[in-house]
Amino acid sequence: MKLTNLKSKHRKTWFIDLDGTILRYNLLKSAVCKDKLLPGVKEFWDTIPEKDHIILITARPKYLKKHTIKFLEKHDIRFDDIIFNLPNGERILINDDRPDGTQMSYVWRVKRNEGFE
Repeated sequence: MKLTNLKSKHRKTWFIDLDGTILRYNLLKSAVCKDKLLPGVKEFWDTIPEKDHIILITARPKYLKKHTIKFLEKHDIRFDDIIFNLPNGERILINDDRPDGTQMSYVWRVKRNEGFE
């Protein structure tokens, strides 16, 4: 999916997972978290309009919050909110479509650790 596929001119809310999606998947078996930005992520990020709202989601424990935010800021990965401690499982978004037929939700699945190239 490309941004050009999003036809609505309305502000969008992006729910984006961290590990395996924008950062290399890390089993987080220790307090030392070795983050790495995946290929194409920064370039993709720069195409998200400034007016859009970005919510990052992760199963990372809250004790990694400062480290994670510092890494994201260092790499200019902007976000409005970040939710930690989610279960390791499927993520389900339920949303309605507009009466004019505008599709109001999308899913974009990526292969783990492949980034956006």
